[in-house]
Amino acid sequence: MNFIDELRWRGMLHNSTPGVEELLENEKPVAAYLGCDPTAPSLTIGNLASLMMLIHFQKAGHKPIALVGGATGMIGDPSGKSAERELKSVEVLHYNVAQQKKILQKLLDFDHPVNGAELVNNHDWFKDMPVLDFLRDIGKNLTVNYMMAKDSVKNRLETGLSFTEFSYQLIQGYDFVHLNKHKNCKIQFGGSDQWGNMTAGTELIRKMSAEGEETEAHAVTCPLITKADGTKFGKTESGAVWLSPELTSPYKFYQFWVNSSDEDVKRYIRIFTLLDKETIEALEVEHNEAPHRRVLQKQLAQEITTMLHGEEAYDIAIQASQILFGKGTKQTLRNLSEDDFLDIFRGVPQIEVSHTAVEEGINVVDLLAEATQLFSSKGEIRRGIKGNGISINKEKVSDSDMTITSDDLIANKYILLQKGKKSYGLAVVS
Repeated sequence: MNFIDELRWRGMLHNSTPGVEELLENEKPVAAYLGCDPTAPSLTIGNLASLMMLIHFQKAGHKPIALVGGATGMIGDPSGKSAERELKSVEVLHYNVAQQKKILQKLLDFDHPVNGAELVNNHDWFKDMPVLDFLRDIGKNLTVNYMMAKDSVKNRLETGLSFTEFSYQLIQGYDFVHLNKHKNCKIQFGGSDQWGNMTAGTELIRKMSAEGEETEAHAVTCPLITKADGTKFGKTESGAVWLSPELTSPYKFYQFWVNSSDEDVKRYIRIFTLLDKETIEALEVEHNEAPHRRVLQKQLAQEITTMLHGEEAYDIAIQASQILFGKGTKQTLRNLSEDDFLDIFRGVPQIEVSHTAVEEGINVVDLLAEATQLFSSKGEIRRGIKGNGISINKEKVSDSDMTITSDDLIANKYILLQKGKKSYGLAVVS
């Protein structure tokens, strides 16, 4: 299966310029690039759809170039925005670029001897370019009428568009010119909302080529991902789902995918994994026969969590998930990072306990009695203990005279309280 056909069956092809299939059939390796916006220190799972195109491109034997926008990030892309972005400082942009590089290095093979990935920063070719040279040598090649016809411009005319944002398509377009000239890059990838900026690049290459010079430049876009119910993809109650583990823990990342709806997961597993067609179709058959087993969701979550965060992080996410469903032990809790532990039990009732009281030892009934949202009285607690229905740190309490000490602390700070199978509380030691 060739690269374009691969995108088609996965539902990852939205639009492409004529001739791109012929180029890929007749030449290998071809270089293509994808631009990443450094307005945040991490990319999101919304960006991951475009990144997957670059990953599949490399698997097909071609050369991927990942561009981090140190220059374009200083301007701000107006595409899909109803108001001008807040401009980032140079220091913030440099930090964000460095953080995004770490993610890209997880996803692409930079050491392949034939078609190793390459990382570039457009700040390198814009930082010393005089503004008059930019206006004379680049700006003259696109008419205002041409630029005004782009959706990213038309959609902002009523709310206002600064000249800074208006120039964005010129700057992104010149990225393609530069890479085409210096890296023999012939394709740009992006989301469907970038089509206007991307075709500005192909137009600039055509206009800026010397007379008689043969050039080839193409654009390939993937659709913007949405949920089946029409709501925005990649958002949760706590905000965006990030690719960086510092912003979205591997546990929360895993949970996002494993909680996909049956309708959504059939699209997601094609877009966000590297599993082949036969494997995915076999999984779909298995899922349709027993949807309650959530085979697709579990496989999707495993593949994508492992790809971004590694096997160990995936194993910890599984352990963390099992804790909420009655499994897990005191040692399982101790194996979790503090962030993962808090992610699991975020929102459960909390009580505060003094460090001194725990060091001296506190009776389990007295401790549990403080958790008034779980227990109405000490009598209820004693009956619960007698009925084997109360646990501390996932271990059943069998004696009302049990003493809780600092040896029972999780992450040197927490004690997990549990009533029955699903009611939790958290004692926080301060």
